[in-house]
Amino acid sequence: MCGIVGYVGRKKATGILLEGLKRLEYRGYDSAGLAVVADGALHVCKASGRIARLAERVDEGFGGAGGAIGIAHTRWATHGAPNEANAHPHCDCEGRIAVVHNGIIENYAALKRVLAEQGHVFRSETDSEVLAHLIGEFYRHNGPRRIEQAVQLALREVDGTYGLAVLCADAPDTLVAARKGSPLIVGVGADEYLVASDASAVVEHTANVVYLNDDEIAVIGADGLRTVTTENVPVSKQVQQIEWSLGQIALGGYDHFMLKEIREQPEAIRTCLSGRLRLRANSIQLGGIEPLARELVKTRRIILTGCGTAWHAGLIGEYLFEDLARIPTEVEYASEFRYRNPIIEDGTVVLAVSQSGETADTLAALREARRRGALALGVVNVVGSTIARETDAGVYLHVGPEIGVASTKAFTAQVVVLALIGLYLGRRRLMSEAALRRYIEAMEAIPDQLARVLEQSDEVRRTVERYADADNWLFLGRGYHYPVALEGALKLKEISYIHAEGLPAAEMKHGPIALIHEGMPVVFVAPRCGTYEKIIGNIEEVRARGGHVIAVATEGDRQIARYAEHVFYVPDCPAPLQPLLTVAPLQLLAYRAAVARGCNVDKPRNLAKSVTVE
Repeated sequence: MCGIVGYVGRKKATGILLEGLKRLEYRGYDSAGLAVVADGALHVCKASGRIARLAERVDEGFGGAGGAIGIAHTRWATHGAPNEANAHPHCDCEGRIAVVHNGIIENYAALKRVLAEQGHVFRSETDSEVLAHLIGEFYRHNGPRRIEQAVQLALREVDGTYGLAVLCADAPDTLVAARKGSPLIVGVGADEYLVASDASAVVEHTANVVYLNDDEIAVIGADGLRTVTTENVPVSKQVQQIEWSLGQIALGGYDHFMLKEIREQPEAIRTCLSGRLRLRANSIQLGGIEPLARELVKTRRIILTGCGTAWHAGLIGEYLFEDLARIPTEVEYASEFRYRNPIIEDGTVVLAVSQSGETADTLAALREARRRGALALGVVNVVGSTIARETDAGVYLHVGPEIGVASTKAFTAQVVVLALIGLYLGRRRLMSEAALRRYIEAMEAIPDQLARVLEQSDEVRRTVERYADADNWLFLGRGYHYPVALEGALKLKEISYIHAEGLPAAEMKHGPIALIHEGMPVVFVAPRCGTYEKIIGNIEEVRARGGHVIAVATEGDRQIARYAEHVFYVPDCPAPLQPLLTVAPLQLLAYRAAVARGCNVDKPRNLAKSVTVE
């Protein structure tokens, strides 16, 4: 959620730090700050609110403007109010050490009490400030004044998670970065290094990066980059390539990243499918899980785990795996999985779904599953992410960076990958060659079909503008479209702040029907499928109580137009693939509602793109 940027090189650090922070704005924040070492002193500038305010303060006369080493941060409030005092960087008592920190220090209260007894004075309500004072304490009292040693000693006392960067005025050419449970990378450029919590902050300067693992520290100085553990054991790291470009994180003429990413979905799915659908050979090629194919085919049970939108994709995955491969499948909220003593038997596969590959709850669930002996797979978008590195195997989405906080193209790609895995296993277990061919042909058609669905954007806008003032919506679907209803409701909540609920349509009469009143918008995901006649009955129940019905239906279905006031049509395709099409009008609906209500689409309140704390 929070963002970190650091720079060491020959250029003026301030401009690079501010630009890096701007590229991390999508992660969500409420204050920002930076620190630079120049002329033997540490210069700190902070501001509550947007990065533009921080930039104004820097322009007004910042003493460190000429420095070539610095750190910067965007904060999303956890401990303490979103104000300037709680903004990062935080400094030690002497004002010689500055720290920026992502994560949560779980034992901060005990550490703070001990430090206060030793005379430390704290100026904020945050857990992060404890780190600055703790590092400062070790720096003052432990032999030669080397900042990296002080960081190592301090981190051995810390319980919790951190991604952090540290500066010291006495070491004007050294930046120390460390990671445990919160992502951090080091960009390796020509005579310069960048530290960041997200590749988008470094891609303008270099495509070469080093990914830090948990309990690793990077020391960047005059001698270049070296990495050690918190126990001071040297670590050899490989430089890897970022697989996307600066152009992919630009708006490109769109009003919002969310709209851009909705529109990118047909091409994103083509890329996701590229090389994986083999029509001539009538096969699915998934190199990421091929080494474990024999074990996967024999699996007795699959547990899908994720959070938010990824959890909804997992629900669709449950239907896919059971329909296509006949494997018993469960879906677990990652945030609950590790706390309920889950049963992991022989032959259990746990599949973690996460766009960023850094979602803290999902990563914790994955580690718990592996500890209990499960085979672990990952479905992630970010190459080199922690989940990608810690799973036994997995499949990348390959849809490029997703900047909008409300996930769209990552969701559809997650469903695509889960469908591919279902077909891959299904063919090896029981699916006929002819059935697989029909699915492959249908999947190849999805990108063009999705492009046709997105052409209804103006019609969606006109419809939504009639109901944008409504404060309560229902989204209803059956079978594969129950998770789609959940996803539609979540999107509306996330970016327009409208209360919305997604439900299985059959459950409406078991209580929620009491909510329906004259004028209430109710969205039905109702393409032609095995439960079509049942959902028509649900629609009539809503109409009888004065609700306004908005339907997503199959092209050519004129019957539903007699019951629904507004219909968005999607092309026909096999039921397991229908969510890839029916979700698109709901994404557009949420986007248009947010715009109509004047909401900040790409920076919804209280939300962050990557939730890296529990």
